[in-house]
Order: sequence, then structure tokens, then C-alpha cells
Amino acid sequence: MRGLVDLHIHSNKSSDGDFTPFHLVRLARECGFQAISIADHDTVAAYPKAVEYGEKDGVEVVPNIELTTLFDDREFHLLLPFVDWKSRVLHSLIKRIYKRRIEEGQERVNRLKKLDFDINWKRVTGKTGANPPLGVTIAQVLLEDAGEKDSRLKKYLEGNNRDFAPYFFYRDYFMTGKPAFVPKKNIDLLEVMDEVPQTGGVPVLAHPGAYFQLAQEEDIKRLKEAGLQGMEVYTSYHDEEQTVFYKKLAEDLDLVPTAGSDFHGRVKPHITFGSMKKGEYWMVEELLKRKKNEHELG
Repeated sequence: MRGLVDLHIHSNKSSDGDFTPFHLVRLARECGFQAISIADHDTVAAYPKAVEYGEKDGVEVVPNIELTTLFDDREFHLLLPFVDWKSRVLHSLIKRIYKRRIEEGQERVNRLKKLDFDINWKRVTGKTGANPPLGVTIAQVLLEDAGEKDSRLKKYLEGNNRDFAPYFFYRDYFMTGKPAFVPKKNIDLLEVMDEVPQTGGVPVLAHPGAYFQLAQEEDIKRLKEAGLQGMEVYTSYHDEEQTVFYKKLAEDLDLVPTAGSDFHGRVKPHITFGSMKKGEYWMVEELLKRKKNEHELG
């Protein structure tokens, strides 16, 4: 089967997503997708409802999550398509990640306050709900509340800058060496890889060429040895050269090349739903084969 798929979409269960699982499934049906995968940041709160909506609308929804981890002092994101959202091991991982991300978010807000920005933790969590806020989410809250009042922020809201404002602010304030930089506190990726088999998920590295990851060949080889089964080759983060590089690397290392738009909504307005046209259903089938093989070996 060669139906269209998008294996990396965010719902409003993520701190930075806008659309409900129901709405995403409906959009997928309207855009002609055979399958989608809702992979929210460090939460499986979209399930089981997302699967039920998919069954009603004739769209396969592959259970998934995007775990925030650390690998050699860089933030790496791990996708787990076909994850068991009821897994105790998975929920233990989520709790550990949650605690560290809350600490990181609070430190970021405190550093911004020390820089005399008009922001507070209560306001941020009021926007993000139960989920720990990402750096871009904190930036978005600040820009929405104080963007027009603070002369330091006005440049982010001018012209074409507005669409990418949270990312430009992140670059200027949260990156290493910047005024509000906070060292990452996430759980180690190799520790997570040790526990992945007990979650039922198939480990897939998300957007390896993203500016905060920039995964090299040696990185991918180490992760392959640790159990990595797939790699997101087709993604909004990659330019043509990166796509070619990671596609060849996936072939050489026998990793399933996957496709995901990383759709969010307002926080990434340049990524529209349905923009990912490189995903084909054989990717889903191949990931499922890897899952079954791992189960048989286990």
C-alpha cells in the first residue's frame, strides 16, 4: 500500500500544539491521509481517544510520543511509534522527564525576570496547562503579553519576523552563552533506549539535522548499536542536502526512513497540515515489522 502518511504531528496535548486530536484526525481525512501519528512532547494524553477518532473516520492513528532527552550534551528527541500508552515503564519515563523539564522551565522564567522581562511562572503555566513549557512556549507567552510594551521585543514582531518570533527570541536568549541560557536537565537518551523495549514502541530518531541536534554519522551509529530502528529523514527541519545525507545513512545502517511534518499550529505557522508529502504507508508497515521482530527476539 502506498497511502500518504505523516508520522510526526502534535496536538493540543503538547504545551505548544493547538489542534485537538479529533480535529487532527478530521484534517487527515480531508487531506487524504491513510495514517497519521500524534507524537506529543513527553505525553500520551491524546490516547486512546485519538485512535478511536481515527477508527470512526477511516484514518489509522499510530500511537506515538516524542521524548525529550540528552545525548552528549545535546537535546535529542526520540519518537516511539506503536508505543503502548498504558505502559508503566513509559509513564515512569514521562514522570522523570516531566520533573526535569519543570525545573528547566522555572529557571528560564527566573532568568528572564532577572533581565526585567514582564513574565512569571503562573502566567506561563496558565497557557501551557499540565505540560512543562518548552523554551519557545515561554518565548511565545512573553511576546504575547509584553511584545508591544517592551522595546527589546518589538523587533521580533515586525514584518516577517512575527511568524518566527518565538524561535528568534529563543536563539537570542536561550541558546548556549545567551543571557537566559539554562543547561539542559533532560534524561540521558541511552538510559531511555535501555527501557524502550518495555514500552512497546519502535525507537525512531526525530529530525536528526535540527539545529539543536545536528546528529553526525557516529552519533547515529552509536544509537543504532543501542537499539535505534528508524530515523526521520523527511522533515520540515531538513534542507535538501540533509535529506540526502540522512536517507543514505538510514540505508547504510538499515534504519527505517520516516516522514513527519512536525505540525504544531501557531507556534510553527510555516508548517501547514498536509504539507508532508514524502510519507508512504510502507514506512508504517516496516516499523510494525521491526516491532514484531523485537517482540519475538525478546
